[in-house]
This record gives sequence, C-alpha cells and structure tokens, in this order.
Amino acid sequence: MAAIDPNMYSVLITALTILGGASAWRFYEKRAIHKEKDEDFIRHDCKDRIAKLEALLAQTGKEKDNLRQMILELTKQVAALSVKVEFLTKENEKLKNNSNKKQLNG
Repeated sequence: MAAIDPNMYSVLITALTILGGASAWRFYEKRAIHKEKDEDFIRHDCKDRIAKLEALLAQTGKEKDNLRQMILELTKQVAALSVKVEFLTKENEKLKNNSNKKQLNG
C-alpha cells in the first residue's frame, strides 16, 4: 500500500470540515426558519383570539343593555299592575260592604 502524503490528510480534513460546516449551516438555517414560522403562527393565533374575544365582549355588552331595558320595562309594568290590583282590591271591598248593607237593610 502506498503511503498517503501529509498534504492529502490536510486536504481530506479541510474537505470534511467544509462539508460539515455547510451541513451545520443548513441545519441551523432551517431551524431558525422553523422557529420564526412557529412564532408567526402563535402571533397570528393570538391576534385572531383577541379579535374574537373583543367581538364577544361587544356583543355581550349590547345584550346586557337590552336586558337592562327589558328589566326597566318589566319593572314599570309590574308597578302599574300593582296599582291596578290595589285599586281593584279596594273596589271589591267597597262592593262587598255595599252588598252587605243592602242585605241587612233589605
């Protein structure tokens, strides 16, 4: 077997180093791109969620205002009905008293 020249070792080591360095560079480059894509995905996902939550908050605010108006209207109606019931109760008592007086006199 022929002896390998020391310069040949240097050439082989240099070639392996260059090939290994290029492979490492591609690996780290792909890793950085993948990490950036993940961060973009998370950022866009958060933006979408925030937009949905803001829309939901606005919708519930409108619903709350509508419910408040309904409660006020119902409270007004209950108050009016209470006055009517009180009036009708007094009228009923008057009619009963008049009916009892007529029966006693009659």
